[in-house]
Amino acid sequence: MVKREAGFTPFARSAEHGFTSFARSAEHGFTLLEMLVALAVFSLAALALVRLQGVTLRTAADLDSKALGQIVARNLMVDVQSDPAAPAIGEEEGNVTNGGRRWHWRRSVRATDDQRMVQVDLTVDGQPGASPVVLSFVRVVE
Repeated sequence: MVKREAGFTPFARSAEHGFTSFARSAEHGFTLLEMLVALAVFSLAALALVRLQGVTLRTAADLDSKALGQIVARNLMVDVQSDPAAPAIGEEEGNVTNGGRRWHWRRSVRATDDQRMVQVDLTVDGQPGASPVVLSFVRVVE
């Protein structure tokens, strides 16, 4: 049987012989290596967040442009649908200002199998490099 003294802890004698406990005391703090690793992990996370914010801003601007382009295309469609005279078969293009921007549009009109209808394809371009808005619909020929 092992005799134990009052106030004896297994780590107390070990500390006397150069061993320390697994728990770190508050007096020791962090080593330089631990601080460098923590700083590297934090900077990688911050860099990822900055890049994500940039992508989010570009996507929001592209969506805004796309939504406004769809409004321009629908306005042009309403003009074609509400005009008493049917559009002539062929290609036509022009410019329109909407939302403080200049939009370039192309309209292609072609006959369908049903002689009473024509298919109209509208393409609206807003900014260079942005994808165009395409709208296709059928109009009755009167």
